[in-house]
Amino acid sequence: MSAKFFPYLLAITTLFFWGIAPIFGKLGIAKISPYTALAIRSFVVAFIMIVILLIRGDFKELVQVDLKSAVFIGLEGIFASLIGHFTYYYALKLGETTKVVPIAGAYMLITVLAAAIFLSEKITLIKGAGIVLILGGVLLLRF
Repeated sequence: MSAKFFPYLLAITTLFFWGIAPIFGKLGIAKISPYTALAIRSFVVAFIMIVILLIRGDFKELVQVDLKSAVFIGLEGIFASLIGHFTYYYALKLGETTKVVPIAGAYMLITVLAAAIFLSEKITLIKGAGIVLILGGVLLLRF
């Protein structure tokens, strides 16, 4: 497999797992609070990641991470895994999966704009058209 294609294969794999995960979330959150759901999710993921780090021998890297990297990853975790997933679970509990997921899934619009502002990444005409199509898709999926 081409090294150029591999990141896109990973992205497609991500698409699949992020696409199926809301079904489990909706079924799991039916009888519990978003707080409990997020705690269970976090414990399960933390346990699995600790096991993976131990098996791979990467646990030592965990204690050697530089402060800047740790702060940025920590902030990403707070924004995405804590606040983002809490509000997502709450929306999923109260709303229809087919309406909540497309809205939440449009997070990439914020990412593209933030990347342009903070990382100096370019928004080309094609990317701009993609943004418009994403917004249109989210609006269409509301009905």
